[in-house]
Amino acid sequence: MSITQDDIVAVGGDLEPTTLLAAYRRGIFPWPVDDLPLLWFCPRERAVLRFADLHVSRSLARTRRRTGLRLTVDTAFDAVMEACATTPRPGQDGTWIMPEILAAYGRLHRLGIAHSVEAWHDDVLVGGIYGVEVDGAFAAESMFHRERDASKLALVHLVDQLRASGLDWMDVQVMNPHLARLGARPLARDTFLAELARTRRRGLKLF
Repeated sequence: MSITQDDIVAVGGDLEPTTLLAAYRRGIFPWPVDDLPLLWFCPRERAVLRFADLHVSRSLARTRRRTGLRLTVDTAFDAVMEACATTPRPGQDGTWIMPEILAAYGRLHRLGIAHSVEAWHDDVLVGGIYGVEVDGAFAAESMFHRERDASKLALVHLVDQLRASGLDWMDVQVMNPHLARLGARPLARDTFLAELARTRRRGLKLF
């Protein structure tokens, strides 16, 4: 699945915390594109990871038992975002995590709304994932790794954190083969928005 023009629901606006919160509450997220006004998306097909469907392969389970990596929460949010922005990705030219996005989500983090999980090899950041919590729902934004399986271990750690708080799924926005292998599945936009509304009514505290 890829983002198309039909997935755009708004153009323009700003990245202030109140704007971002209002957007996420409606299942909308920003995705800047060079030389265009700020674009806001709510995909017709949304990628969702239900925790019961999370696929932890035998090799990943073995790595998790034996890993020497240290996993933390919210200790290096800015560094995780910057690494997500600068890590090369197959088939992707450049990044949507532009300086204005880094600044905006950094503000959300300082407000206790955006969160990260970090994977460390000794004192070196080698993997991580970050996302946004709004009213007890969670939207994962991006992840990176510099050592094998470091981002997957961070994802599993995040799932454990969210599951312990009572959540049973998270928004992963746009399907790709990597997410599909981890167990993510597409939902039609209306179905996703209904699920998001139900989850927000629960009012869980995730972090």
